[in-house]
Amino acid sequence: MLTLSALLSSSVRRLAASTTTTLEKTIITTSPHTQKLSTASHCEKNELSSSKLKRAKVYTRTGDKGTSSLFTGERRTKTDPIFEALGTIDELSSFLGVTITRVSETPSCSFMRAQLIEIQCMLQDVASYVATPSSSASTAQAASTRLPENYVTKLELWIDELDRDLKPLSNFILPGGGSLSSSIHCARSICRRAERRVVDVMNTLKGQDMENEMDHVAFDPIALQTLNRLSDYLFTLARSAAMHTNEEEIIYKSPKK
Repeated sequence: MLTLSALLSSSVRRLAASTTTTLEKTIITTSPHTQKLSTASHCEKNELSSSKLKRAKVYTRTGDKGTSSLFTGERRTKTDPIFEALGTIDELSSFLGVTITRVSETPSCSFMRAQLIEIQCMLQDVASYVATPSSSASTAQAASTRLPENYVTKLELWIDELDRDLKPLSNFILPGGGSLSSSIHCARSICRRAERRVVDVMNTLKGQDMENEMDHVAFDPIALQTLNRLSDYLFTLARSAAMHTNEEEIIYKSPKK
């Protein structure tokens, strides 16, 4: 299965550029930001062009010298803050995949599955935005990766819905509360790291623009806000998982006392 970083590789970008490829159909139909074309029309195109499709190789060899390509086509070292952020977002989405598997094995928490899958699609869009720095993006590329404001409001709505059923917080909650709740807490901590990595990208890009005497295009705050609200959502979801699995939340008690 292709990861976020693989989707941003040069060969896959060339493959995704074709409107008849299966990869683009998957991205368009699964991303909540880009659901514009019907499944039926995709199926028709796929039937017409299936005989002309060529299987793309997973490996490209273009990164063998320690660089990788952004969505804009610009190549940077793999230690660039952008790739650190993309890798952490990928790690978060992967761990959410583990969590979704555990949700599927927990009937009382099955309602969480659809939201978590939608969140993985949100993260795909956040990664696409991060991989499209304004310094090298065309107008079309910038427009195609722009993030919708409703990601933040949707997460806040989900938080409020979950919180209504929970006991009010009066103490610090420690990660734990059963297998599923613990898994969600791990995802939350990765999300916090992803947010820090994106802040690093924001500050680095601003510094590069100033150094090159370029007009600085402000980093879209929705990317950071989405990750920030997502960590709050995951905290609340972990509490909800503990409640629905009849597990006791672990309360912080100072060892000094």
